[in-house]
This record gives sequence, C-alpha cells and structure tokens, in this order.
Amino acid sequence: MAEVPEMRCEVAEGVGTITIDRPAKRNAMSAAMWRDLPVLLDGLAADPAVRAVVLTGAGGNFCAGADIAELADIHTGNGTALSTVAETALAAFPKPTLAAIEGFCVGGGCQLAAACDLRFATEGARFGITPAKLGIVYPAAATARLVRLVGPAAAKYLLYSADLIGAEHALRIGLLDEVVPADALRTRVAEFAATMASRSLLTQRATKDIVDAVSSGKPVEEKARGWLDEFNASSDGAEGIAAFLEGRKPHFTWTAPTTG
Repeated sequence: MAEVPEMRCEVAEGVGTITIDRPAKRNAMSAAMWRDLPVLLDGLAADPAVRAVVLTGAGGNFCAGADIAELADIHTGNGTALSTVAETALAAFPKPTLAAIEGFCVGGGCQLAAACDLRFATEGARFGITPAKLGIVYPAAATARLVRLVGPAAAKYLLYSADLIGAEHALRIGLLDEVVPADALRTRVAEFAATMASRSLLTQRATKDIVDAVSSGKPVEEKARGWLDEFNASSDGAEGIAAFLEGRKPHFTWTAPTTG
C-alpha cells in the first residue's frame, strides 16, 4: 500500500498498476512520492500474483517531473537524488514494466518512463527533458539510459534543447513503442499487460537481464549460463511444450529468480 495518497497501487489479474495521482500539479512528483515509489515496487516484486506492472498517471497527464518547489528535498545532498533512487528501482524491477502515457511526460516523468521496459502513449502526449531550462545537470545514470534507448544524437537533441516533442517524434527516435488514439490507450495497455502476465516470467526475466547487459556493454556469457541452469531447474519449459501439444493455455509457475 502507498505511504502517500498521491501514489496509488492496485493489483488485478496478475497486473499491478501504479498511478501517479496528483492532477492539480500535472502529477509532479514530491519528495515523498519519489520515496514511496521504490516501496511500492518492492511490494509488487515480492507478490507472486503480480507478473507485470503498469505505471501511469491520473487526470490526463503522466508526470510533469519533479516538484520544483521540493528540489532541495529531492536532491538530498548525499550525492544521490531521490528521483535517481526511484528510477534505478524501476529499471531493476524483476518483472515486465510498461508506462502508459498521456498528456505531459516531462523531466522526471520522462526519466521514469525511460526506466520502464516499454512505453505506450496517446497521440497527444508530449515529451521533454528540461534540466537545461534550470541549469541542472541531468543524472549520469538517467543520461546513460536515455542514450541506450534513443541513441546519442537524439539524447543530445532532447537535453540540449529542453524542448517538448510530440508522440510521433518520440516514436520515431525510439522513446516510444506504440502510439494509439486517446480513447484506446487504456484498452490497449490492459490488453498488452494481460498478454505479458500470461507469458513465462522465467523467459521475460532472463530476457530483461540479458538485454540490459547487452545494451550496457556487459558480458552475457555468465548470465546466460545462470539462466540455463534456472531453466533446467524449472517446469516452465515442460509446461509450455505440453500446453502447445495439448492445445491449451500454459500455466507457468516460475516466480522467484535465483540468478541474474
């Protein structure tokens, strides 16, 4: 359960949904909200009923970033901002994550969206990373993640200009995976999240671990051996093949990673 009311968490049919709910400020994240997000993620990671997570915003916007009035609290002075801690927790979450975006996805909001595995948005969504308007140095981890996602030139375009771009531009540079009409976002996200929740979490977790290692330039051989051992110890492969041969939906049971 959320420790602050502006961060809502619900679980239904294998999907956990975290909603940033501060519409009066376009869902700008307070210090308390940044602190709460890793707590929510820890709870969802530990829940075996949760097989995928959706991050979204209430009131027609995803997230307008960090609350500027609370920057002194968000940047705690110990070298690690609360926003970076939350972003890192989201990126490391051991199950598939999807950002469902409408309206503004700016600054820290874009930072959160980039930390998700996938991003779906409405045609009218707007994206921007705006530290250049404030004279702030964007966190190194977030910059590296952005570069891996959209490439160096597009990352510089966003960070140098601090301008907002539309959904089609974001799709073109790889910041988004799908763009849908405004009235179709909820249905499309629910459909895709349900698909993710029905698939093998073992496959998904191994894929996330190996893909993230590849995109970071890290060696993958040891990870691959570890996941092969995990596969051999699990029943997901046998269940998947049996379900295919029997013409039924598989019931995958692997939940807790012991490697990666």
